[in-house]
Amino acid sequence: MAKLSMVCAGIDIGKFKLDAAIEGRNESLEVGNSPDGYIALAAWLRRHRVKRVGMEASGGYELPLMAALRRTGFVVVCLQPIQVRAYATFKLQRAKNDRIDAALIATCTAAVAEVRPPPDPRFAVLASRLTMIEQLTEDVARLKTRCEACRDPHGLEFWRAEIARLKACIRTELKQLVADIRKHSDLAARLELLTSVDGVGLRTAVAVLIRMPEIGNVSREQAAALAGLAPYDDDSGSRTGQRHIAFGRERLRTSLYAASLPAAFKWNQQLMAHYRRLTGQGKPHKVALVACARKLIIFLNTVVARGTPWIAKPAAI
Repeated sequence: MAKLSMVCAGIDIGKFKLDAAIEGRNESLEVGNSPDGYIALAAWLRRHRVKRVGMEASGGYELPLMAALRRTGFVVVCLQPIQVRAYATFKLQRAKNDRIDAALIATCTAAVAEVRPPPDPRFAVLASRLTMIEQLTEDVARLKTRCEACRDPHGLEFWRAEIARLKACIRTELKQLVADIRKHSDLAARLELLTSVDGVGLRTAVAVLIRMPEIGNVSREQAAALAGLAPYDDDSGSRTGQRHIAFGRERLRTSLYAASLPAAFKWNQQLMAHYRRLTGQGKPHKVALVACARKLIIFLNTVVARGTPWIAKPAAI
């Protein structure tokens, strides 16, 4: 493969500062992680004729910088930390500091063969609000656990009132989120297709729509992998290892798994038949649930790809 001719840079993102390096050079820069720092960084990158900039996903700290660089015309690559550390291991690089990490990210960025187009900016705001709803749901689950262990009537009353308040917030926020989604005709049409699948409620459909914008434009195998529901081989020589799911989008996987619980998929006869067939073959309960969740994302991907609502088929005997 021919060496990439464009100049690439890497940025190590900290809470208060940014360290930048250019691939194959000794050039480096340190600026504050602030709007003024973004302006200085962009000017420095343009001065060195950088076209592609790489950075690690850093728990959200990378988002403002990524948006600022894309607005000024740079191609931005967001790498997963596991990719960068694996590359460091491959190079037997043990030393680690912010400047070294920036240079390593620059090298990884230059090695990326295909750069995906930037995501639809509408989903960033929607995803942030969905995360808030999911966090509120997690808070409710924690408070229910407290209620189980609480023996004080006053404390029990307080936690139950807090649970009721949070549930009301969740309903309000979800209703507003759906209303905002339906302001966009293309997203509204996609949401209707997703909710047409038997057993898929509005909450699950919203999660799939927002967490997987690629839905309908990827293969069934890619959809399962993006959701973290694809089983990966673990074979070597004559040994056949057990398959395990890995990676993918954790919050999306959680939503699909919840939608695949027997109480939920009883409305989808094909999923119920699939579950019974697997458990009848001796598969453990949770393995069968994961398989049902994988089948569900395949159903959803197919419905959106075809652009036609779900048509239930008789369950195979």
